[in-house]
Amino acid sequence: MTAVTTGAIGAMTPAEARGFHDGAVVTDLHADTAKLMDKLGFDLAERHERPMPGRLNYVGHVDLPRLKDGGVAAQVFGLWTVPYPERGCKHAVDTQLDALDEAIAKHPDQIAWALAADEVAACKASGRLAAMGGIEGGQALEGDPANVEHFAKRGVRAIGLLHFSANALGAPAKGKGADADAGLTAIGRDVIREMNRLGVVVDLAHINRKGFFEALDLTTAPPMVTHTGVAGVHPHWRNIDDAQLRAVADKGGCVGIIFARRFLGGADLEAVVDHLLHIVDVAGPDVPALGSDFDGFVVPPIGLEDVGCLPNLTAALSRRGVAPEVLAKILGGNAQRVLADVPPTCYLAHRDHA
Repeated sequence: MTAVTTGAIGAMTPAEARGFHDGAVVTDLHADTAKLMDKLGFDLAERHERPMPGRLNYVGHVDLPRLKDGGVAAQVFGLWTVPYPERGCKHAVDTQLDALDEAIAKHPDQIAWALAADEVAACKASGRLAAMGGIEGGQALEGDPANVEHFAKRGVRAIGLLHFSANALGAPAKGKGADADAGLTAIGRDVIREMNRLGVVVDLAHINRKGFFEALDLTTAPPMVTHTGVAGVHPHWRNIDDAQLRAVADKGGCVGIIFARRFLGGADLEAVVDHLLHIVDVAGPDVPALGSDFDGFVVPPIGLEDVGCLPNLTAALSRRGVAPEVLAKILGGNAQRVLADVPPTCYLAHRDHA
């Protein structure tokens, strides 16, 4: 584990870890808060009570005050839909983006769309959260690759090809229509080409293994797996294996670790550390990232009950001997590198927001 321990400075306290966040670009690749904003009127600018522990702690993990507590610089807001019928999924994502637009218009001093690396840096310098969208499930495209451009213009920086059901692009790892022998469809291939053209990151969370490798072969840009666990720590259908980790690394991509007990195989934040360090061991320090899945009906581990607790994770990583330069990569440097390596070419609708 020399890549982790080289230059280590010893264990941080949570307060010291929070200070470390001020010098990093802490980035979470997946939180489903926009759905709560759209359907439940959840006020992103209001500080909410931490959810109850245990099985009731499914949603209510993220708001602007607690994002600031956690030292988060950039948040990818997951945008998900119920895929049956597939028709209407595009509208469902648009209404979630409308909710984010409304929050940004109401609180421009706290949050802004920021789709390019320089815009994220500008947001951080001005004390605002950098916001971007990440679609979870290609059913949102309703079988039309042209909709990639529609969403790119609205602030979407990544599209997950699959979620929990088959769609016009391919098959999921598990769920309705799951099929281990099904690869990408012709539409799925066209969608990836369109994403590459527009600078939208290919997200390989939830896709079946065959489709995973086919997408990696096809994409000309670095991919992400925005929120997942790793099977090398906890074997589970939801988690990706070491060959998949190495393949993402070979493409210059990154892998966000989910904060969900059932996929981590542990009840406290040390399980998150285990998954992150496994990625370092298998694929190198340029691959691990954070993909919480907060507000996604997950039960997070003890010590990471909401986004304001993120310094606890940084402190835990430091206790395990992670060097400052690797910490900075895990917390957001790797995610930001991929975003910089896949520059958006179609985002004029939000050019003036950041």
